Amino acid sequence: MSDRRVIEGRILHGTAFEPVEGRVIVADGQIAGIEEEPVDTDDIVVPAFVNAHTHIGDSIAKDAGEGLGLDELVAPPDGLKHRLLREATYEETVAAMERSLSFMQSSGTAACIEFREGGVEGVRAMAEAAEGLAIESVTLGRDEIAVIEAGDGFGASGARDGEFGRERTATRKADKLFGIHAGERDPDDVNGALDLDPDFLVHMVHTDPIHLDRVADRGVPVVVCPRSNLVTGAGTPDIAQLAEHTTVALGTDNVMLNSPSMFREMEFAAKLSDVSARYVLKMATHHGADIAGLNCGVIEEDRDARLFVLDGDSDNLTGYKNPVRAVVRRAGVGDVREVLLETAD
Repeated sequence: MSDRRVIEGRILHGTAFEPVEGRVIVADGQIAGIEEEPVDTDDIVVPAFVNAHTHIGDSIAKDAGEGLGLDELVAPPDGLKHRLLREATYEETVAAMERSLSFMQSSGTAACIEFREGGVEGVRAMAEAAEGLAIESVTLGRDEIAVIEAGDGFGASGARDGEFGRERTATRKADKLFGIHAGERDPDDVNGALDLDPDFLVHMVHTDPIHLDRVADRGVPVVVCPRSNLVTGAGTPDIAQLAEHTTVALGTDNVMLNSPSMFREMEFAAKLSDVSARYVLKMATHHGADIAGLNCGVIEEDRDARLFVLDGDSDNLTGYKNPVRAVVRRAGVGDVREVLLETAD
């Protein structure tokens, strides 16, 4: 007998998030159907988020480093975050990461793409932190090539920090992800990152026309983290320009610097850039899912049942006229009524 559930509301359906009044039918961890008919609720049914770039290990040092620049905060091997990670015990790190993952799950995030420091031990710590939770971590390790077998791929710090050709070859052979930071401080490391033929780039705040042409020619997706870039003084990405050249996804970056809230990241991105609320929601959902190879981020038949429900009659959302704009520019964690994170066996 199948496990069947029915969720009612204004459903943001498909990759275009077309508002449909009706019911989502869930069976055995998948979306079995969408029934379009009037329902007696103003709730909004939203595909769960995919946070496309995180550093969850930073959860041990939230809001540390006031007044420090980008390199002083996060540059390997001796930036503040790396020193604090070395000082923390394994148990402290796991416990802190678990709390951040729990927060993300309760606020409607189905998965994150994690750049995990600490080699194989760091990858295993992330797996332990996520154990028992419904949120999925696509964990890209670093510091040693063995992380590729232990996790889901390799997350490189940047082309100026080392030569990552061996790691790129290994990820390709293992059919796993290779992502790399680029254009965060300046454009000087972008060509080096693109020469590695990565599966995706992170940041791309500083770019030259040749970089955008290369990104477009190769179809390399970009993950932007605008709140983090602003906090570190790196600047902010030109999301509209990037979107003209490639697929753009959204991440919250270092937990040390910002809450891993996709609601906050979406609102900031929407008000910062000249892109539509609908595109920002794509960035926060199926664009990240596509990078990670996940069957979620969209409410349609045969997708994993990973979605959440916003209380359309909350004090914050009551009276909304445009559900997509309400989700992107106004909604917050306090408006979440229910989170469903299921996956077909």
